[in-house]
Order: sequence, then structure tokens, then C-alpha cells
Amino acid sequence: MIRLLSTDFDGTLVEHDSATPVLPELFEKIESLRARGVKWAVNTGRSLWHMEEGLNAEYHFPIQPDYALVEERDLYRRDKAGKWEAFGDWNDRSTSDHHELFRLAEPLLAEVLAFLEVMPGTQPLYDSGRFIGAVTANDQQMDKLCAFLVKLRDRLPLFAFQRNTIYVRFCHCDYSKGTALGELSRLLDLSPDAIFAAGDHYNDLPMLDGRHARWVTCPSNSVEEVKLAVRTANGYLAKGVASAGVVEALNYFEANI
Repeated sequence: MIRLLSTDFDGTLVEHDSATPVLPELFEKIESLRARGVKWAVNTGRSLWHMEEGLNAEYHFPIQPDYALVEERDLYRRDKAGKWEAFGDWNDRSTSDHHELFRLAEPLLAEVLAFLEVMPGTQPLYDSGRFIGAVTANDQQMDKLCAFLVKLRDRLPLFAFQRNTIYVRFCHCDYSKGTALGELSRLLDLSPDAIFAAGDHYNDLPMLDGRHARWVTCPSNSVEEVKLAVRTANGYLAKGVASAGVVEALNYFEANI
């Protein structure tokens, strides 16, 4: 029985270019599951404030998640007043590990900056003065950048990255959408057999490989690598786009689990 939903946001729940970015049926489906005790987590590359902006100001969701897994690493739950609070010590560990990673990765990141300089239209991304990622002009540039980053990992295995379209974020290898979901399931005392996960892009791969969620899916607008991962994990490849695909998958699993 599914007890927890872990859903990406952009491209999975929301179809940006559609006249109806999110189908009302998605809200109805999640509410019907919650009435049976199922919890819902948004697992996104967005920051916490950017996720809330998406849910409320951008797309006016009539429902709110129980948990937020943000920036492909941090974990939050709602307190009794409905405000977000860190759940457990995962965020503290993540902060400490990332400080150490970026200290060790300084020479590598200098090489990345030099690599970006010869790619027109590419911009480095900074957070509090720290070089944390990049945005490229197109997918082809991002392919080249990611191939370069993979080679750097041979020199510092702790160094990893998360890609979504033309954006990439550098990270510690122990933190991803998958490991954050794994920590949430540990705190909730849930096995993978009780968890549903849905995503559409590269940074969703760590939660779609079957290790952290038994019931995995992707909408039809997903990148091919995600479709392959879901297929390999014996998941469900939806025919619908974004929220339509998520509803389709939830109905499928309800009927077949």
C-alpha cells in the first residue's frame, strides 16, 4: 500500500506551456489519497521559497504538501502552526558536508569557471559568494559541461552535480532527491514498498531507480534517460503529460498493487 507520494514539481506536476498547467484531477486525486492517510512530499530542485512561490503565486495550488525536499538535498516538514521546519538533523549534516566539499573542490571549480569562459552565453551561478552551478545557452552546451564535470569526479569522488534542462548545481555525492527521500522514509519508518515517486528530468533519476521508492513513474514529457530508469525499475511510463501522467500512474498503481 502506498503511504507517501514524492513528486517533482516543474515538468511533473506543472506543464509550463499549457493553458491548464495543472489538471484539477491531480488535486482531487491527492486529496482522496490523503483522506486515507497518505502523505505528500514535493521533491524539487527549487529552493523552499521558490517552491512556495510556485505552489501559491504561480500556479495557485488549492492543496499544500506535508513535506518539502528542496534544492535536491534539504528536508522540511510543517510544524503545528503550519510553518516549515527542518525535519531531523539532515539539513545540518548537508550544510556541513557541503562546506567541506566546496573547500576541497576549489581547484576543480576554478577549472570549471575557465571551461565556462569559452562557452558563449553560459553564466556561472553563485550563492552567498560561492560558485554553486551554471546555466548554459542550450542543451548541447550543457551536455559538454556535464561531460567535463564527470571527468573532474575522478579527482574528487565527493564532487557530484545535479542537472535539470540547461541548469546544473554542484553537490556532495551523498545528497540528492533520492537520498533525501530515503532520509524522509527513515524518519517516517516507511519501506520503499510504501513509496510512490514521480519525476521527469535528470535530477529526478536518484529517486526513480527503485532504491528509495518501489512505485515509480514518469510522464510522457520526460527525458529518455528518465524513461529508461523507470522502465528498468519496473515502473509505469505514463502516456499523459505532467499532471495528467501522474494521475494516470496513481490510478494504475491503485488498481494493480
